[in-house]
Amino acid sequence: MKYLYSKKVMDHFLHPKNMGRMKNADGMGIAGNPVCGDIMYLYIKVKDNKIVDIKFETLGCPVAIAVSSVLTDLAKGKTLEEALKIDNKDILKVLGDVPPIKMHCSILGDDALHEAIYDYYKKHNKQIPEWLEKKHQQIVKRNKEEHH
Repeated sequence: MKYLYSKKVMDHFLHPKNMGRMKNADGMGIAGNPVCGDIMYLYIKVKDNKIVDIKFETLGCPVAIAVSSVLTDLAKGKTLEEALKIDNKDILKVLGDVPPIKMHCSILGDDALHEAIYDYYKKHNKQIPEWLEKKHQQIVKRNKEEHH
């Protein structure tokens, strides 16, 4: 197979940052991908509206793990509003060359982060933006389709 992963992908895969489970997370997001079976659990700790800690557990290919690592780097220290603006294009920009067949992995990270923030808003009775509610419904629907 011709696909060799970029140095950046391999570095984040072999030396992932912020990997592991977080006890007492303020928010948790789960995202799965029906195409490849990858699944990501993302945990956030929030203080003064900022993501002060973030961890992930990802079952998946090297790109899915690299995406998780990059995503946590991008989101850490950001306000929730800033973190909600992070999308798969930001992740891919950092990772560089990702084989086209693996592009869907970046959406997994995007979804997991949005779900973790959604969960935080819900648990803390915060106003959930309408667009985030819609995105949450789409993610839930995709996850259900995957498990049937």
